[in-house]
Amino acid sequence: MVLASTQRIDKSLGAYLGFACGDALGITVEFMQPCAIREQFSVHKEITGGGWLGLKPGAVTDDTEMTLTLGQALVDTQGWDLNAVADQFLFWLNSNPTDIGDTCLRGIRRYKNTGELSGPENEFEAGNGACVRNLPVVLATLYRDDLFEQWSREQNHLTHNNSLSDQATLALGRMVKHLINGDEQGVESEVTQLIQLYPEFTFTPYPGNSTGYIVDTVQTVLHYFFNTDSFEACVVSTVNQGGDANTTGALAGMLAGAKYGVNAIPERWISTLNPTVRLAISQQTTALLELAKLLEPKLT
Repeated sequence: MVLASTQRIDKSLGAYLGFACGDALGITVEFMQPCAIREQFSVHKEITGGGWLGLKPGAVTDDTEMTLTLGQALVDTQGWDLNAVADQFLFWLNSNPTDIGDTCLRGIRRYKNTGELSGPENEFEAGNGACVRNLPVVLATLYRDDLFEQWSREQNHLTHNNSLSDQATLALGRMVKHLINGDEQGVESEVTQLIQLYPEFTFTPYPGNSTGYIVDTVQTVLHYFFNTDSFEACVVSTVNQGGDANTTGALAGMLAGAKYGVNAIPERWISTLNPTVRLAISQQTTALLELAKLLEPKLT
């Protein structure tokens, strides 16, 4: 089933705003254990800021900031220019961001110092930092699976040249595409294929780890995505697992937003989200979907 244009817009915006809301909700309990979260909050379900970074309510982390940065490069170039993406990341790094992961930092500094757009494949780059920022590529290549795979791998390798990172990025991105188009069967197929090729990602039974390791991240996100029945339940359950809660929350919000649509996101979360971030996401979503139409193969 291919949904009407208005429904695809609704689900695309749901994915992007859901991503940011998951990030903003999760930061409060990042690096906490589930038992500590229960003791302090019972259930953490309000965007209140704080956390180890001491953020204001509605603020987002490097996860959303790098995603918006990647999206801006796509919009500015109206296509794909990996140097432009790297330049945008470097500009963002020089803006003194609130936080940045070590692997992302090394990759951006490598580009600054050498101009290299990728390092060698590295078993120690199996973190979630590249996977979490790929949503703009998904939206821009909504009708071009070939470009989706190429651009996803290339932006990944700026900081994370690792097969597990690549496969997670591609699988979650394809899931979002299927969800935006209302193809639930396609979502199941992507997960099945991922686990067949890389059994490390098996999430049933759920191991209960929610770290920055890409396998733990994906297992957590998929477990709660498939075992909840609403946007709020999915994101709340995910972040209350603690660990790298802003990243798992962002990815869970991305999938749940694409499934349930923007109207399923609690209004109290959207209204608390930083207004500048909210506006940037709205504008980027429109621009990226317009780019997707430009890139769509023309029938002759």
